[in-house]
Amino acid sequence: MVAAAVGGPLGGVEEGIGESSSPPRDAAPAPSTSGGSGGSREICGQVLERLLADGHEEASDPGFSDKLVAHFARLPPSYQLDINVDRAADVLVHQKVLAEAKDPDRRPAFQVRFLRIENMDPTYDSDASEEEAGDGDDLSIRQDTPYTRIHEIVFSTIDKPKLLSQLSALLSDIGLNIREAHIFSTSDGYSLDVFVVDGWPIEDTDGLHKALEASILRNEGSWSGSSHSSAAERTLPFQVKGGEWEIDKRLLKMGEMIASGSCGDLFRGTYLGEDVAVKVLRAEHLNKNVWNEFTQEVYILREVQHTNVVRFIGACTKPPQFCIITEYMSGGSLYDYVHKQHNVLKLTTLLKFVVDVCRGMCYLHERGIIHRDLKTANLLMDKDRVVKVADFGVARFQDQGGIMTAETGTYRWMAPEVINHQPYDNKADVFSFAIVLWELITSKIPYDTMTPLQAAVGVRQGLRPGLPKKAHPKLLDLMQRCWEADPSNRPAFPDILSELEDLLAQVQGISGKTTQEPEDDSGVKG
Repeated sequence: MVAAAVGGPLGGVEEGIGESSSPPRDAAPAPSTSGGSGGSREICGQVLERLLADGHEEASDPGFSDKLVAHFARLPPSYQLDINVDRAADVLVHQKVLAEAKDPDRRPAFQVRFLRIENMDPTYDSDASEEEAGDGDDLSIRQDTPYTRIHEIVFSTIDKPKLLSQLSALLSDIGLNIREAHIFSTSDGYSLDVFVVDGWPIEDTDGLHKALEASILRNEGSWSGSSHSSAAERTLPFQVKGGEWEIDKRLLKMGEMIASGSCGDLFRGTYLGEDVAVKVLRAEHLNKNVWNEFTQEVYILREVQHTNVVRFIGACTKPPQFCIITEYMSGGSLYDYVHKQHNVLKLTTLLKFVVDVCRGMCYLHERGIIHRDLKTANLLMDKDRVVKVADFGVARFQDQGGIMTAETGTYRWMAPEVINHQPYDNKADVFSFAIVLWELITSKIPYDTMTPLQAAVGVRQGLRPGLPKKAHPKLLDLMQRCWEADPSNRPAFPDILSELEDLLAQVQGISGKTTQEPEDDSGVKG
């Protein structure tokens, strides 16, 4: 397995916009990071000097120096650290791609170049082979040597949540493997994403460029802002037929907004006198993909009813406003409870929480439903601190047809087979559960020293969170079995639930009694 860039400057731990880059390539000497325009102007001077020395005509144009300063000022300080002055021409490529991305019809703008041929077998004597080949042999077309071709692809488009997922799916679609990812967000809302990849069998860049264009066309509509249109202007893939769960909007009273996402907002409200949560789609973001998630969530929620699954009350599927109404979970998410309220869970409370999660997941898997985005942000507590599985926007029935290979979920909790776009089943949820268990034990965000994409590249190569030192040994053993690389080696949720119920009974000292309300035994960080 090849190495990938998984370290580097700290990025935000949330998935979405503004994630920082991988380490500098080619061990470039780091420029000054004294801050402000001083460090930027210093690296600009070095780049300009090298471009002039290398004979790049545009570098001698009047005003080019100011454009160079503006380019670096537009990007985060980590971009300066990523630039190798010996490869100053990279900056010209970045400027060009960013400029092309301003045209909506060219998004995502991209450029491809061949980097190098790399020996895949460290025991292979490449020097001897090249001598034997002679001056006339072309290593790029030889079939008897263990070489792979490395290419670089630079993308730019409007920055938005899940962009990394889209780009990695685009590369995977044509058989490319991501070795390094250098991810930047500009101050004016664009992305600059540099991927070092293998998997394209020849040095040819024209063919790779055409393959990327074809892949983009196959996913047309997810790149340009022009894809967002009103429901009336678009033929939707299928309509949700109203039923007894179709709400009377006149009886729905909207309250304060309590959360905001990429495609919609969450409000507190009341319906028929009951406190409810109202998930409202924003009209400007209503495209085919968003509508599919909405209808899928309604379809699944109306089919499930369990103590540990958030209760569905109804939906509005008629224009102009589309929304989903569920019970109001006053305790908030486990993510907020642990990371924002800084609660440290005692063993009994932790076990009660994860038993609740397992009961909900057992129920879903028994009905053939795969959640596909199991994480603490989607685990909510009611007023009695009963934990319920929520957010079924990307869930689906396992027997819904076709082999699931789509990269769906959130990188820090995502199973390696999902990251790799390999066929997967409900054992992908078991892997995500292992990360949730680690998170609740440690009160830490998974891979918090990495950006989400760096974590994903690491996980596909076997990276897992460090084992907590003071955790119960049975939890450590269970966690490691749940995050096994081979899905068939992971336990199923009924077996996980049985183990956790036994451990909870043992810890409580009351055999089998696991349904009491959790007492408030969580500590608080000082």
